[in-house]
Amino acid sequence: MPWPFTGREDELELIRGSLTAGRHGIVVTGPEGCGKTRLVKEAVRGTGCATVTGTPETRRIPFAAFAHLLPEGVSLHRAVHLLAGIRSLLVDDAHLLDDASAALVHQLAVHGRTRLLVVSTDNAPVPGAIRAEPVTEPVPGAVSRLWTGELLPRLRLEPLPRQDVAQLVAADVDGAVEPLTVNRLHRLCQGDLRLLRALMGALRRRGLLTRVSSDAWAWRGPVPVTATVLERTARALDRLSPDESAALERLAFSEPLGLDIGELDEGLLEHLEAQGLIGIDDHFAVRLAHPLHGPVLRAGAGQLRARRLTRTPPRFGPALDAERAALTRGIEQADVREVPTPVGDWLAEESAGPDSPVPAEYAAVRARVARLRGALREAVAWAREGLRTAADDLSCRAELALAEAQSGDATAAHDVLEGHPAPGQAATWLRAARGDTGKALKSVCLEPVSGDFSGDSAFALYDAVRLGAPDLVADRLARLPGEPAALLAPHADALARGDGPALDRAAERLEQRGFLLFAAEAHAQAVQAHRDPRAARMSRSRAVTLARRCQGARTPALSRLVLGELTARQRQIVTLAAAGLSNRQIAEQLTLSIRTVGNHLYGAYARLGAGDRDALTWLVDAPDEAGLPTARSA
Repeated sequence: MPWPFTGREDELELIRGSLTAGRHGIVVTGPEGCGKTRLVKEAVRGTGCATVTGTPETRRIPFAAFAHLLPEGVSLHRAVHLLAGIRSLLVDDAHLLDDASAALVHQLAVHGRTRLLVVSTDNAPVPGAIRAEPVTEPVPGAVSRLWTGELLPRLRLEPLPRQDVAQLVAADVDGAVEPLTVNRLHRLCQGDLRLLRALMGALRRRGLLTRVSSDAWAWRGPVPVTATVLERTARALDRLSPDESAALERLAFSEPLGLDIGELDEGLLEHLEAQGLIGIDDHFAVRLAHPLHGPVLRAGAGQLRARRLTRTPPRFGPALDAERAALTRGIEQADVREVPTPVGDWLAEESAGPDSPVPAEYAAVRARVARLRGALREAVAWAREGLRTAADDLSCRAELALAEAQSGDATAAHDVLEGHPAPGQAATWLRAARGDTGKALKSVCLEPVSGDFSGDSAFALYDAVRLGAPDLVADRLARLPGEPAALLAPHADALARGDGPALDRAAERLEQRGFLLFAAEAHAQAVQAHRDPRAARMSRSRAVTLARRCQGARTPALSRLVLGELTARQRQIVTLAAAGLSNRQIAEQLTLSIRTVGNHLYGAYARLGAGDRDALTWLVDAPDEAGLPTARSA
C-alpha cells in the first residue's frame, strides 16, 4: 500500500491552482525520488485528468506515450487536433518522452487549450546526494523549453523536510519515532522517498527498531545494506577504477573521522571530487560525500581487511571534544545554527547495546543546543542518551526536565527531577508547565549565575521575558556583557514597551541565530502588541510557522497566542478536537449540531493558521478533568 500523502501543502495548493480557469498548467521538476509524481497525482485526484507517461524503453517510438489516446500513424498536426478536447493532461516522466510525444506536449502548451501538468527531472544535482545514472540523452528540448521559454510556470520540488519525514516514518510504524532516528533517516535518504521506504521496510523485517520509551521507536546499529541500497549506490560506485575504490574504502573505514588531504593522492582526490563522491572541509579533511557509501563499501570488504581498517571508538575522543567545544562556543556566541557533528551522531546511532559510548558531558551540550534551537524532542533524546552512560548526571537530567517542561509535560519533568536537586531553570519551567506562571516567575534566577560564562545569567534572566514579565529583567539584561545578552535584551525591551514591530524585529534576529522557539514566542507576543490587525495576523502566522518546527513546544507565550485568538466556544471545541474527538462526538458532548461544530472548527482553523486537526495538538491543552487524553498523546 502507498504511504499516506504528507506535507507539501503549499505545493499542493499551487498545483491545484494551476488547473483553475485562466491557467495553462505547471511544470514540476526536482531530483529523482523526491515525490513529484505522488504530489501531482494527489493534486488531480478525482478530476478525471488524462495521463501519459514516458519510459526509457519507448524513447525511439513516435507518440509511444500517447498510444492509448491516439490512433496509429497519426501526424503531429492531427494529434494536436485530436487532443484538443482534453481539458487537463498529466505528463509524467516527461524527460523520457520520445521526440514526437515531447513535440506534441510542447504544441499543446503553445495552443493553451489543454491544461498541462508536466513532471520531469531537471538533471540539477542535489548537494551531496547519490549521483544518478548518467543521462545518455538530455531532457528533450521541447520539454525543457516549456519552462525556459516561459510557456508554463515551473515549480522545482525540494526534498521533503525533516518534519514531514518524521510524519511518514511514524505512520509507517504506527507510532512515534525518536528524533535521532528521524535525523539519521533524513540524512541517509536525502529526500529520496523510495529509498526511505526501503530502509524502513528493512528495519522492520530485521527487528532493528526498538523502544527507547513508552511511546517512541528508535534505530541503533549499522545501516542494513539491502538490495535497494546497493542498487542506489551502485550507480556511483560500480564505475570506479581500482585506485578510486581503494581510496573510497579507506575513507569508509575512517568514518566518522575524515582523512587528512595529504594522506591520499591529490590527483585522485580531484577526480573523485569532480564526480561528487568526496567532500573536503575547512580543515582539509576528506570525507565521503554521501552517508550511504560508507556502509556499502564496508559491507563489501573482506573480513580481514575490515578488521585491519576499522577504527575503535576510543580513537574518536579528540574529535568528539572538538565538536563539544564548537557547540559550546556557539552558545557563548549566541549562535545555535546547525554545525557538522559527525562523530557524536555516529556514536549515538551506531551503538546498539545498553551502554552508550556517548559521554554524558557531550550529550548534555547536544541536548542544550537542541533545546535552545527549539528542537525539544531532539533535546530529550540527547539527554536520555547521556543518562544511559551516567544515570545521575545532573546536567543531562536538567536538560531533560527543561525540554519535557517546555513541551508541556509537567508529569514527565517532575519524574525526571524526583529525588534529585532541581536546578533553577528546571524548577521555573516545571511550575510553568503546571500552569502556575506566578510561582514560575518567583523562581526565575534574578541574581548573576556563578561561573565563567556570563551567558548563563542572560539565559536565566530571559526566562522572565518568555513568561511575559520583561520589566523584571530588562535593565539587568541590557547591562550584562556578552553576545547572548546583546541578542536577548532587545526582546525584553520591546516587550516591556509593548512595541509590536520591535518584537518582530527581535524575533527575526533570534531566528537568524537559530533560536527558533524564542523567535516563535517573540512573534506570538507581538500579536497582542500590534495595533494594526494586518501586522498582528502576520506575526501570528510567523509564530505558528516557527512553532511547528519546534517539535511540540507548548510554552505560556504560545498558549496565550492561541487562547487570545479564539472565542470561548471555539476554544472549547478546538480543545476537544485536539484531544481526538470527532465532530460527531463533540456535537453529542456539547449538545450542538455537527454542522455547528464544523463551522466553529473552520473559523478556528482560519484564526490559528491551522490546516487540520493535526496542527492543533501543539497548540491546545486537552481538558484533563474530562477524562480525555491530552493533546500531546492524541
